[in-house]
Amino acid sequence: MNRFVACACLALSMSLVGSYVALSKPLVAALPVFLLAWLRFGLGGLAMLSWLKKPATEAPLSGPTRRLLFLESFLGNFLFSICMLYGVSLTSAVAAGVIMAAIPAAVAVMSWAFLHERISLRVWGAVACAVLGIGLVSLSKNELVAPAASALTANLASKPAWLGNCLLVGAVLCEAAYAVIGKKLTGVLSPKRITALINLWGFALVTPLGLWVAWGFDFAAVAPSSWGLLVFYALAASVWTVWLWMTGLKTIAAHQAGVFTVMLPVSAAAVGVLVLGETLGGTQIGAFAIALTGVLLATLPQRGPATAPETGLH
Repeated sequence: MNRFVACACLALSMSLVGSYVALSKPLVAALPVFLLAWLRFGLGGLAMLSWLKKPATEAPLSGPTRRLLFLESFLGNFLFSICMLYGVSLTSAVAAGVIMAAIPAAVAVMSWAFLHERISLRVWGAVACAVLGIGLVSLSKNELVAPAASALTANLASKPAWLGNCLLVGAVLCEAAYAVIGKKLTGVLSPKRITALINLWGFALVTPLGLWVAWGFDFAAVAPSSWGLLVFYALAASVWTVWLWMTGLKTIAAHQAGVFTVMLPVSAAAVGVLVLGETLGGTQIGAFAIALTGVLLATLPQRGPATAPETGLH
């Protein structure tokens, strides 16, 4: 695949994530978190039934590949969501944003450690721009009190903030592992098969909690507009973003792909301004410019080989 097209797939994937995060706020208010996740995976699975079929040219799934598929879904879908949702509810919005800004750096370090990718100084510069840009965006926001998620039964407000910060660090590591494992999977499976299989694992993991919440939930109270938004959310989160990300990863090294996570806050801010009527300050605009400079540095072709031959995960 052309390098420019692969970079576009990565950027569009993260842009879609930022868009549905910004637009799905009403869903969190209308549906409990675990029920929302269960419906998301279920609707996504229905849309990808034909992607589950093994192509004739694909080799049977080996034991290591099956384990990587499980880990990709468990870490990238299930555990990431839990760490993120609970972590944000226990700490400040500013702290959450600053911690999540470490994702590009975490991806780069894991790519170097587990995939043996050689990272050039320019790419380290791109990672630094991404981290600095996202961090400044988070610090420039007005502090908001995060509402307690309706799916939580414990009084999380009484727990210490350090626990929330630790959970968010866990979310960063889960997201970095998602990028690294995804790179390994693209070497043996097509993006469509990876997308469908990890969604199936996600559905299986969240089904017990989803059924438990659904048992006493009043579905009739959900507005028709929320159901329409749910369909968009399911297709974007389970199908489009994952397929685009895995398609880009087939060509782009994992450490470079991690830089494209800056498109998430950028697109979320754009939706906030264009759709939700929010405003951006000069500091935020400058921070986004720094973050996008990182994307530009990561996108430009390297003069020499950017990565060493991969020898697999340790």
